[in-house]
Amino acid sequence: MSQPRLKSRRAAAAAACVALLAAGCATRAPNPDDPLEPYNRAMFNFNEKVDEAVLRPVAKVYDRATPRPVKTGVGNFFGNVGDLWTGVNNLLQGKFREGLSDGGRVLVNTTVGIFGLFDVASELGAPKHDEDFGQTLGWWGVDEGPYFVVPFFGPRTARDAAVLPVDLYGDNVWGLEHVPTRNALTALRITHNRAALLGIERTLEEGTLDKYAYARDFYLQQRRYKVFDGNPPNQYEDFNGDYDIDGAEGGPSGEEK
Repeated sequence: MSQPRLKSRRAAAAAACVALLAAGCATRAPNPDDPLEPYNRAMFNFNEKVDEAVLRPVAKVYDRATPRPVKTGVGNFFGNVGDLWTGVNNLLQGKFREGLSDGGRVLVNTTVGIFGLFDVASELGAPKHDEDFGQTLGWWGVDEGPYFVVPFFGPRTARDAAVLPVDLYGDNVWGLEHVPTRNALTALRITHNRAALLGIERTLEEGTLDKYAYARDFYLQQRRYKVFDGNPPNQYEDFNGDYDIDGAEGGPSGEEK
């Protein structure tokens, strides 16, 4: 076979592959968790640009300039601040033992741990929990709704996005009335949390072709795991193409409340 004809056939084959891939993307079945995908992708890209222009550079400077013991203290301080709101939500969910434990953590870490800079409570065997008002509503049986990307705040569900102001106010940093202190603490926490993700983002960018879809699926999986206390209901697709939740009635574990 002549060289020109061989090159022509290779070019045609390559074009056919590209066309098939494009057709596959165009006919991709919509994700039932993400009916707002066009908006969510646009907002995801917007948040990525904000992160690239502002948050990531500041986080890199913070990560390089701040000694590890200082960063540990900063993380412990904000963790101690969050434990109080976590305890409130545990009580609202009827988890009285966990709620009282969270209150004890705040007391011990604020006093013995010097305003929370040292996590003494964990050393004494008091476990740290992670609860918010969105999880409380989920425990009460409020449906999570569709996946929703919030400007600047990132991935949420519709339920969690709706109560975001409640979580922010109950957080004890956003609820501070002294504006300069609130802004300084908020900026520090955002920078600290962003710096903690510097290594993870590299793995994410190198390990997936669709960063948006990966971030969405990972968030929803982790969120359901938290709402249902590590025992999320099984999700399956029936023969009509509808998605059902197995064991979702009654409460987070599928049991009657």
